[in-house]
Formats: sequence, C-alpha cells, structure tokens
Amino acid sequence: MNDPNRPPVTGYPAPTQPPPPQNPNGYTQPPPGTAYPYAAPPPSSAAYYHNNNPYYQQQPPHPYAAVATQRATFLRRVIAIAIASMVITATFVFIVWLILRPKLPEFRVDSLSVSNLNLNNSLISANWDLRFTVKNPNKKMTLYYDEVALAVFYDYESLSDTTVAPFYQEKRAETGEKASFATKGSYVNNRVFDDMSKERERRGVIGFNVRMFARIRFKAGAWRARRRFIRVYCRGLDVGVGSGKSSGNLIGGSRQCRVGL
Repeated sequence: MNDPNRPPVTGYPAPTQPPPPQNPNGYTQPPPGTAYPYAAPPPSSAAYYHNNNPYYQQQPPHPYAAVATQRATFLRRVIAIAIASMVITATFVFIVWLILRPKLPEFRVDSLSVSNLNLNNSLISANWDLRFTVKNPNKKMTLYYDEVALAVFYDYESLSDTTVAPFYQEKRAETGEKASFATKGSYVNNRVFDDMSKERERRGVIGFNVRMFARIRFKAGAWRARRRFIRVYCRGLDVGVGSGKSSGNLIGGSRQCRVGL
C-alpha cells in the first residue's frame, strides 16, 4: 500500500548544489581550491615542439670548430709572448742606457788655412787645410768612427768635400785629425760669389763653414749599440785673406762645433 505522505520517487538523487557553469567552448571550469599537478605552468608548445622534433635536436660540434678554437688560442699566446718580449727588451735597453749614459762626441776646429785662393768671374780655385780635435766624453764607452765625410762651405754653397780614414777612440780620449780640400775653377752662385768678394774687400777675411757627417758605434764591453749618424756644424771660421792675398789662416783661435743627430 502506498503511503500518501511520502514524496514521489524520481529515480535520481536530488541535487545538493547547482552545477558549475558551462564554458561556451565546452571547457568546464574546475571548482575552487582545485590543485594543479605542476608548480609552474606547463611549457609552451613551441619549446615542446623543438625539444621533441628530431630536426631541432642539438647537433655535435663540427670537427673544424675545435681546430679553429685551438688556432685562435695559439695566436693569442703568440701575441702575448711577443708583447712581453718587447716590454722586456725595452726595459733592458732603458736600464743599460741609465747605467752607461752614452754621450755624443765633441768636435773642435783647431786651425784652418787657405792657399792658392783665386776668385774670378764666379769661379773659385783654392786649397784648404783643416785640423780638428774629436773628444770622447764617455767614461764607460769606446767609440768607433766608421766613416767621416767633410765639406767646406761659404754660406750655404758647397765649395769642396773630402773624407778621413776611420779611427777609434778609448774612453775619455781626444784624437787630432786633419783634412785637406781642393777645388779648381769651380763655379759658384753669382750671389755667393759677390758676397765673398765684398767680404774679402771690406773686412779682409772670408768666413767659411765646415760640416761633417760621421757614422759612429758605441761599445761598452760585450754590449754594442747600433750605428749612429751624427752631423757636425762648424760655423764662422774667419780666414784672413784680404784683397791681393791668396793665402791666410784662421783668425780668433779654435772654434767649438755643434753636434747633433
């Protein structure tokens, strides 16, 4: 017998709460408090694709790459060694220079004589005899003069040139040398010829200049410096050869010369 007070049986349990809302795309939103199996969101699809695609797998290094790396390392080591060698060499040379303190030689003209002087129509004929002294001021170095060339000038006009034999100097030594010049019927610039003739007539002297060019070597024991080229200028060498004279000597004593590289 049916109880009239009992509710009708529907065959389904009565819902206790409303169902979650449905997404239009068919995705059901999980209930609040749902935990995810990952602490961070899953990787992107691109990274997943690259990691699982055989064409994007990391390839082994090319055999030439190792050779190129070794070559670059070798070049860097060579450059470092070359720079270190240059620094060491420069430091050594500087220390040697501080110890030895090389100085250039000193030159002095002791006498200058002229003979057979003849000036005529921009032509000059004459003979010069020069005596000079060379001093080595170095206390620890000897000097070798491999080549010494000389020339006599009036103003900037060369009149004659010559050379002297190579010689050698000990420390703090002085060496006397002589040189002879000669010219016959040599043409000189008209302006230079006129200035020479006027000076001879007005002052009774002719002021000559002597220039020297020397190639020398410095030596201290087993240490040898490279060759140096020096230039020597001896100016204002007044020789007394007035009008009517064909010979004369240096006036005013010896002259110190200027020396430079």
